Amino acid sequence: MSGETTSTRAVPGRAGGGATRRALTVAGATAAALALWTLAGPVAGIDLTVRLGEGVQPVGAGAVIVASLLAGLAGWALLASLERITKRPGRTWTVIAVVMLALSLAGPLGGAVGTASTVTLAGMHLIVAAVLIPGLGRPARGA
Repeated sequence: MSGETTSTRAVPGRAGGGATRRALTVAGATAAALALWTLAGPVAGIDLTVRLGEGVQPVGAGAVIVASLLAGLAGWALLASLERITKRPGRTWTVIAVVMLALSLAGPLGGAVGTASTVTLAGMHLIVAAVLIPGLGRPARGA
């Protein structure tokens, strides 16, 4: 047996640190949206509903979780792709993310039922973006 020890340290750009931070960012964005849903719906009693075709559908916790996770994972996947093909992936990703946020606001602004529901659902889009854009937009490598 040898008395030597092996030291490990995080290397910028490796999957470990960047992937963990990004996974936590996606989870944090989802948790933030769910917290707002909880405060607005069950706690404050706001009826969070959207128009779907001829009917109206409530926005439940499951929908909030799935939508937030999908947005975060899609953003992460896009950023990972951009890191392979562009020189400034963070900047490019941030511009695309802000455009996608603006487009996503059409959902609650055009489909929510009532002012309180519209404001709350738009707030969920904004809070997810407020976590994802700076959280994922930071480079994984030491660039």
